[in-house]
Amino acid sequence: MIAAGVVSENLRITSTPKYGRYLRTIGRAARPLEIASVPPNDLNDGVKMKKTSGPQVRLNRQSPSCWRVIFDNPPLNLMGPEFVLEFREIMTAIETDEQVKVVVFESAVEGFFLNHSDFLAKLEDLTSIPQGPTGLEAWPDILVRLTRAPVASIALIRGRATGNGSEIALACDMSFASREKAILSQWEVAVGLVAGGGPMARLPRLIGRARALEVLLGSDDIGGDLAASYGYVNRSLPDADLDDFVDALASRIASFDKWAIANTKRLVNAASLPADVEIAAGWEACVASIARPAAQESFKKLFELGFHKLGDAEDRLGFYVGQLRR
Repeated sequence: MIAAGVVSENLRITSTPKYGRYLRTIGRAARPLEIASVPPNDLNDGVKMKKTSGPQVRLNRQSPSCWRVIFDNPPLNLMGPEFVLEFREIMTAIETDEQVKVVVFESAVEGFFLNHSDFLAKLEDLTSIPQGPTGLEAWPDILVRLTRAPVASIALIRGRATGNGSEIALACDMSFASREKAILSQWEVAVGLVAGGGPMARLPRLIGRARALEVLLGSDDIGGDLAASYGYVNRSLPDADLDDFVDALASRIASFDKWAIANTKRLVNAASLPADVEIAAGWEACVASIARPAAQESFKKLFELGFHKLGDAEDRLGFYVGQLRR
């Protein structure tokens, strides 16, 4: 998923050279994007909810060999440009440290592992971030680097993993979900978008074509047990047991030889990962899809229902996006 742009009284997003390039890639003319207005008071409430200080992504070196990456952007744990910039710095540290063997990704925000994009952010602030070492744009670059990093990566999912959160889980080597509290979702099709972080390339390889299409086209919320039965996550566990299980597994792997971990992962990657061009194609389609009138109209309705604020629309996003055209 990708941030849609500045939400102001006129809700206008102007095209940038990079944005125009994406649109021309698939044969559309670049043009300003407008989403119909939302009452200013609601927008002001949304702005007040933003975290005002401190990192949105924190690195905790629990030990030299086992690190924790903590998503901490309350109240909704949204992904915006600053989140991406901070995450990219941590990604470089993971790749270059000689001692780290395992990285666990988790959340400090109750109810949200990692949520969808920050739709109050400027699109150009995200698309203007330079391409990463893979040659991909900033967000897919992070995901691809995570998948290739010479360490084991584990997603500990408690709360919503919606859009970007699902994409992080898919990029990790393993993921474990709270039976009671985890919700995974690729919700983009329901609002007329294409997901930007590679789930079309990763999900069919993980859970099969038919189930991948159910997840992507159905755009509904998926609980921990169903996600585990599909293979979307490794397994679901009772919430009270989740931390101990992940801690034990991470500590076990961290006790092993890094060379063996890195080379085993490298060989598994060679047999199972999508090509970068597949990830890039999804990102380009995502950026282009934001300009579509159908997406603009869906976002107008979704904001009116309470999207981007604490409440039922965020807690049950799968239900609400299913009502947009009814």
